[in-house]
Amino acid sequence: MSERVLVTGGAGFIGSHVAERYLAEGFEVTVLDDLSHGKREHVPAGAAFVQADVASPEARALLAEGAFTVLNHHAAQADVRVSVRDPVFDAQVNLLGLLNVLEGARAGGVRRVVFASSGGVVYGEGTPPFAEEAAKLPVSPYGVSKLGSEYYLAAYAQLYDLETVALRYANVYGPRQDPHGEAGVVAIFCDRLRAGQPVTVYGDGEQTRDYVHVSDVARANLAATTCAVPPLGAIDDVAFNVGTGVETSVNALVAGLREATGRPVPVDRAPARAGELARSAVRIAKAARLWGWGPTCSLTAGLKQTYHWVAEEAA
Repeated sequence: MSERVLVTGGAGFIGSHVAERYLAEGFEVTVLDDLSHGKREHVPAGAAFVQADVASPEARALLAEGAFTVLNHHAAQADVRVSVRDPVFDAQVNLLGLLNVLEGARAGGVRRVVFASSGGVVYGEGTPPFAEEAAKLPVSPYGVSKLGSEYYLAAYAQLYDLETVALRYANVYGPRQDPHGEAGVVAIFCDRLRAGQPVTVYGDGEQTRDYVHVSDVARANLAATTCAVPPLGAIDDVAFNVGTGVETSVNALVAGLREATGRPVPVDRAPARAGELARSAVRIAKAARLWGWGPTCSLTAGLKQTYHWVAEEAA
């Protein structure tokens, strides 16, 4: 019998790619999404769909009664700036929403939980690339909610014999990323390039991020679902960084878009934004060693694919 997986947030950017990957590997997939940010058309063909809030009684009951073997939890309040403006809302969605589905999973006999965490926010400032055991000092409520979620998962693993894996994502980009939101610099830049408008670079443009393509992230989710879970002795034991290990500055990203599209990329300069991390990247040796996982999509190829998707969506 095939495994049954519930993907929360599966109508969103990353979650929909994860759901597609599960389907391709023979999983029986149900997507739960409230469509506040996700889109119904992003739910892959072959997946069942339930429209509900992750913190709702409906979501909890679905897990308790649905005979799922895996919970893949991507539903979240994922904007750092929203968390700074409204930390209570961030906690309600990210912490209470997680607890709601974990209680459903516990009642329903779910075997494993795969959780979308964030390497870009749990480590804070420092000298990248960060390994999983690096010091944690989140500088936003969003980072606190992600790290706090990992501790809840560790507690559930010890108390209720639930297998848990946390994937600490670097900066994920690719098709279906929202080009009109506040976050998602690659999609935003692609959309402005398509429209013939300049991109905005804050500060000197030398701030760095680790850009990983969403197809590689989907592969990491499959590995987190099928591979053995390491013994839990510390919070970082069942956490895995998912990135490339490579720092790319905003200026280099602009140059990469120019190379990938063959188009000029005009730039507007703006003052640096307070609270923005200067550097960020994650070390991926652990996933390579234990899962045989590594990124396969180059930044040039990924930027070209993302640009074409944004242009087709706008046509």
